[in-house]
Amino acid sequence: MGGELPVRQPERIMCGFAGFFGTGDYDREQVIRAMSEKIAHRGPDGEGVFVDDRIALGHRRLSIIDLEGGTQPMYSADGRYVIVFNGEIYNFKDIRRKLEREHHVKFQTNCDTEAILQTYMIYKERTASLLRGMFAFVIYDTQEHTLYGARDAFGIKPFYYAKMMDTLLFGSEIKAFLPHPAFRKEVNKEALKMYLIFQYSPMKETIFRNVYKLEPGTYFTYDGKHFLTEQYFNASFRPKDRTEDETAQDIYKEVENSVKYHLIADVEVGSFLSGGVDSSFIATLARPDKTYSVGFKTDGFDESTDAKALCDILKIKNKRREITADEFFEALPAVQYQSDEPHANLSAVPLYFLSEMAAEDLKVVLSGEGADEFFGGYETYHSSRSGTIYKKIVPWRLRKKIGEKIGEKEHRGLNFFKRNALNLEDSYIGQAFIMDNEQANAVLKEKYRSDLTYQDVTRPYFNKVRGKDELHKKMYLDMHLWLPNDILLKADKMTMAHSLELRVPYLDRKVWKYARTIPSYLLLSDSQTKTVFRKSSEKVLPDEWVKRKKKGFPVPIRQWLWEEKYAYKFREMFNQPFAKEFFDTEMLLHWLKDHQEKKANNQRKLYTVYAFLLWYKAYFVDEA
Repeated sequence: MGGELPVRQPERIMCGFAGFFGTGDYDREQVIRAMSEKIAHRGPDGEGVFVDDRIALGHRRLSIIDLEGGTQPMYSADGRYVIVFNGEIYNFKDIRRKLEREHHVKFQTNCDTEAILQTYMIYKERTASLLRGMFAFVIYDTQEHTLYGARDAFGIKPFYYAKMMDTLLFGSEIKAFLPHPAFRKEVNKEALKMYLIFQYSPMKETIFRNVYKLEPGTYFTYDGKHFLTEQYFNASFRPKDRTEDETAQDIYKEVENSVKYHLIADVEVGSFLSGGVDSSFIATLARPDKTYSVGFKTDGFDESTDAKALCDILKIKNKRREITADEFFEALPAVQYQSDEPHANLSAVPLYFLSEMAAEDLKVVLSGEGADEFFGGYETYHSSRSGTIYKKIVPWRLRKKIGEKIGEKEHRGLNFFKRNALNLEDSYIGQAFIMDNEQANAVLKEKYRSDLTYQDVTRPYFNKVRGKDELHKKMYLDMHLWLPNDILLKADKMTMAHSLELRVPYLDRKVWKYARTIPSYLLLSDSQTKTVFRKSSEKVLPDEWVKRKKKGFPVPIRQWLWEEKYAYKFREMFNQPFAKEFFDTEMLLHWLKDHQEKKANNQRKLYTVYAFLLWYKAYFVDEA
């Protein structure tokens, strides 16, 4: 289909794409259309393909701006370059003006997709570094038969690739690879072990063996043989001394500016809203007509009442939903399938329902992801001060013995000693720590055990922040592992499962340019996280919301598993033949029994295994 070029019209869309580079004895157009169909949820408003004797590109379209205009793949005016793109480029008008003024470029459309294409024709590999926004894209040179592609600085938009049977597969979701004849499904045992520890897949190679994630802030080139990557963005810290008042004022200005950019659309933009400061700050600045909140019908697990209270103050609409335990468990197979890789962050499920509810009314919502990583928002950061003192006073051998003595006991006071039993670089992995290296290997069958340790995964990141204080070390690790592989993965996959675009104003390069300069003493106080960030929100938020502690979509899975009705679902899954392929199911059943009898709090370990088995069933049993 490389012949006639389509009419070029203005467009601005969110979407998904898939493609392959290689030859084979199959109908190339039929295959690319089947690949695109697998991600139709990302773009139900339209489809486009490009096929020649080397490459096939497929694109799914969700219209946001210029609703009647354009489709992708998009071609350069001379037909040499073809692009598929997923995202939003917020500085594309500035780019356009510069290209018109300095290089006399003539644009055929009014869209950001062409701005990327025209930039590449002049600046080549520098293109990604010039973009402000969220994006993943691929550009194909029809003359040189080469590819250039990139992923945004923080990993807001996903990008996967695999080299199989001399064919390069790439796309917005791994499930798009399933229809391709070259694709081979196999569980990556190292990734499985790391998943059991982190609750998500933290490695560059995914849980599908030989399938990789293009890392945030990275571009690639491909000539048919060599897939080369280069980092164009480095999220390093450069603290500068400032007063708290000055810093708070500057944060407010940067966030306010970013929210304005993120509101640009020809459709209505709403906002997700919890009871916490992050989403409340965004919603208060944006003042959307509609906000959306969810909670659970269990005491202590419903923030939606706080969200409704804020909306009453602001006089904006709030749509709420309470999720039952039955609804939660019914949604789990879909949540795991849409996640592409097994994902055990319980908050993905309420986010799935939240997205479903918002998608009934809108195509675009704002959300508060990124504030914790940029401004020091997690409770685990508090140990940075007291933990440092403890480690200086108590020798590591004694700390290790104390930690081992505590073992699996769960108590708020004891958790401090467990967290600080080892040095930071040997103990900290981020916001979830489900099993340690030994526990993960113990519950796995021998053929799936691995010598890889979680320290092997975290060490390269800690090596890049040697000499920094403990707070910035933790923030750096979370920005590179937790944020893209957990927080942003579920944000993208759960919203796009319902054809909903999620925009995250905190995760903006200009916001980051300032956030990276904030010193630790302004980020964290003895009693509070995100200290100066909270102060910045005082200008528009009531005091109660400014000071409220982070909850983060709490889910009452611990209580539910005390009930036989829900414990039975886990027991039934653990007894499946494919479960016995991977796990010591007797150990799993023992964990479940202890939890039911309230001898131990095993809910997180149990759920992490259960989520993996649901994922495996979806991709290897049902898709077999």
